Amino acid sequence: MMQVEVAYALPDEQIVHVVEGEPGMTLEQAIRDSGILEAHPEIDLSKNKVGVFGKAAKLDAVLYPGDRVEIYRPLIADPKEARKKRASQGKALRKGGGKKSAGG
Repeated sequence: MMQVEVAYALPDEQIVHVVEGEPGMTLEQAIRDSGILEAHPEIDLSKNKVGVFGKAAKLDAVLYPGDRVEIYRPLIADPKEARKKRASQGKALRKGGGKKSAGG
């Protein structure tokens, strides 16, 4: 037997379920065995992207002991469009995001 985690983040909380399964368990099997689909019916595996440790993966990917399966929610805003909107409003885009020091 091996253990993996199945994680799903909501705006105000993160849900993590530990799942035990046989070696060779797939990402989809872990998600289904976790019970997260019943608890969160808004998750649609045909639409929500999934991954392992922050890297996109397919539902038939084989998991290894200790893997963290992640179910991603759709983005609220397209990052490229948000950047274009800020630029069109005349807001300066800075690299580093910090204030410049007086010394240079």
